[in-house]
Amino acid sequence: MSGVATTTPAARLGALARAELSLLGRNKSVITTAVLVPSALPLATRPAVEQMARKAGGLTPGTMMITASIGFSLLFAVYAALVSTYVARREELVLKRLRTGELTDREILVGSALPAVSIGVVQCVLLTIGCMAFLDAGAPRAPHLALLGLLSGLMLCAALAALTATFSRSVESAQVTALPLLCVSMLGSGIAIPPDLLPHRVASLCELLPLSPAMRLIRGGWTGGLPAHEALSAGAMAVAWTVLAVFAVRRWFRWEPRH
Repeated sequence: MSGVATTTPAARLGALARAELSLLGRNKSVITTAVLVPSALPLATRPAVEQMARKAGGLTPGTMMITASIGFSLLFAVYAALVSTYVARREELVLKRLRTGELTDREILVGSALPAVSIGVVQCVLLTIGCMAFLDAGAPRAPHLALLGLLSGLMLCAALAALTATFSRSVESAQVTALPLLCVSMLGSGIAIPPDLLPHRVASLCELLPLSPAMRLIRGGWTGGLPAHEALSAGAMAVAWTVLAVFAVRRWFRWEPRH
């Protein structure tokens, strides 16, 4: 990483991203979590998904599987993988050394996140194509909402990963530190359980979770049943969560090892 070019911000980001991708490829545990888990979980939960789809009005098994697949990719390929990446680079003093060069703090965080985010995007696309081809999910009726949900989910997961890394003392503990958000998001943000199957009060509270707006937009993009005012509300909440997470990262992110 010491060979980052002293040129434009785009060139510096590209060089850092390539170096990070090389390091990421050597970490088999992170690759397994980022690639295999999001691909296997939707298949493992397919029987339960089909049963829930019959109880949830307006949702087909294909639509639910697409939502679950994208949600799992955001959580594991982006969020969980990046928590481990940020902690590992901090404990190895890589982040500290990078700050002595021309890279800005923002470029360091963004460049380190690009490989995981790229993996998440590719995985979402492949899983979506698979669901459309083999589960009769159909094309999204409001693709702009699905795209907006995916983009907001990617940005928020990257920011939340940097924030979670702040509270992780080691790479091993990072896996534990990431668990609360993983579990809460899977159960409450409409990834594993459709909001329609939750009690009304519980569903209302779950709408306030960080990933709920993104998943709501993605689901609405496929069903086409999300009214304009609800889409605007979900978009505004997604932006608010992202801004809050970015502010917290700028305020509290740790660049040196915790002792």
